[in-house]
Amino acid sequence: MNRVTQITGRVLACCLMAAASTLAFAQAAAPAKPAIGALIPSAQVYGKLLTNLENEFVSAAEAMPEDKYNFAPTAGEFKGVRSFGDQVKHVAQANAYFFHDPNKPLVDDRAAYDKLKTKAEIVKALKDSFAQAHAYVDSITPENAFVNTSAGTRAGQAAFGMAHLMDHYGQMVVYLRMNGIVPPASRGGM
Repeated sequence: MNRVTQITGRVLACCLMAAASTLAFAQAAAPAKPAIGALIPSAQVYGKLLTNLENEFVSAAEAMPEDKYNFAPTAGEFKGVRSFGDQVKHVAQANAYFFHDPNKPLVDDRAAYDKLKTKAEIVKALKDSFAQAHAYVDSITPENAFVNTSAGTRAGQAAFGMAHLMDHYGQMVVYLRMNGIVPPASRGGM
C-alpha cells in the first residue's frame, strides 16, 4: 500500500469516525447521550455505522426479486457493468478482504463467490460477510486502530470497507429504481 493510499485511508477513517460518532449517538435509542467530551470506544462507533450500512445494504439485496438478480442496465453508459447479483457478490467478497483478520494471511476466495447462483446463496454470503465485518470492527481499539499491518491500519481498512459499501449501495439503488422498486431505506421505516 503506498503512502498516498495510507494517508487517504487515515483521513477517510477520521472523517467516518467523526460522522459515525455523530450519527450513532444522534440516532441511539439509549435514554441518555454520552456527555460532551466522553470517550466513545472505537469499536462502538464503527459498529453502529456498520450496522446502519448493513441494514440498508441487506434490505436492498432482499428487495430485488430473484428473477431480477441478473439485471444490469443497458441504456446509456453501462457497457460491462455488474449485474445486481454480481454487485452483491462483489461486496460480500470485498467485505472478506477489507474486514479480514490482519494477523492471518488473506485468502483468494473469488472462485467461491463466483459459484454462487441463487438469491438465497448470495444473500447468505452477504450476511456472513457482515458477521465477519462486525467481528473485525469489534476488535478495533484505541491501541490498535492506527497501527500499520500488512493491509494498512485497522481503522483505515474499516473506513475504506464502509466507503466501498456505500459506493455499491448507491449503484444498487439505481438498479432497484430502474426496476420500479423503492429501496427499503427510502420507504421511511429505517
